[in-house]
Amino acid sequence: MAVEDTQPLISHLIELRKRLLYCIIAVFVIFMALIYFANDIYHLVASPLISQMPAGASMIATDVASPFFTPIKLTIIVSIFVAVPVILYQVWAFVAPALYSHERKLVMPLLFSSTLLFYVGVAFAYFIAFPLAFGFFAKTVPQGVTIATDITNYLDFVMTLFMVFGVAFEVPVAIVLLCWTGITTPEDLKKKRPYILVGAFVVGMLLTPPDVFSQTLLAIPMYCLFEVGVFFSRHYVGKGRWAQEEEQHTDS
Repeated sequence: MAVEDTQPLISHLIELRKRLLYCIIAVFVIFMALIYFANDIYHLVASPLISQMPAGASMIATDVASPFFTPIKLTIIVSIFVAVPVILYQVWAFVAPALYSHERKLVMPLLFSSTLLFYVGVAFAYFIAFPLAFGFFAKTVPQGVTIATDITNYLDFVMTLFMVFGVAFEVPVAIVLLCWTGITTPEDLKKKRPYILVGAFVVGMLLTPPDVFSQTLLAIPMYCLFEVGVFFSRHYVGKGRWAQEEEQHTDS
């Protein structure tokens, strides 16, 4: 009996190992394709800061090996970023057999939308937030201070912001999941709209330079994403509960 009980666990571990291997291979293949362009990728990511730096100013490398390792580190991160659809598909392939039909109908759109929203959040940070933030910082430099940002510190800074904005744009997915699990309902969320709006501006204040324009640029999209999440939660939660009740009725 003990051997039979361990067989499902072993089969799951073998399946998990296979899915992880596929993810690693995908990241490795993308990394090998991009490694030749590592310096160009870093220059692309650094462009929002470089374009705002005063004439004659430049980025610096305070560590001897950082000009070599920092672009490679960025290329690894970009490879993982590009491989996200493959990684999510492997996650889906691993968990799908254990899901009910109504759960499968919910999870697949959530995986797709969460990936898309994360990319949109990163693009928003790069094309809108970074130019505004770096422009603000460049204009507020004290007299006699020269901007000379270390390339490693800059990479850590922008990667953190990319992650923050990417996660912030996952608001609709979070709302759908909260409603699906019964923690809250679309009706309760609609009653809390004034608080959500204030909270969006607070988040915008914390994540952007201290000016009203930049805060609004982040707060308004976040609030709009909140409304999108409420709208879709009404559809998916209702559909999911109906399907669940049907399956329970059929099983009984």
